[in-house]
Amino acid sequence: MAITYKTKNRKRARAHGFLARKKSPTGRKTLARRRHKGRRRIVTV
Repeated sequence: MAITYKTKNRKRARAHGFLARKKSPTGRKTLARRRHKGRRRIVTV
């Protein structure tokens, strides 16, 4: 059987990374929410 998920870290970072979050208003809200909650890491990439 073939491996079904091969991580592409650049693609992942572009989709879910800090800069991607900063770009959109909802992403900025997400960052603010996570900061307010006191997350050790704001983005998980």
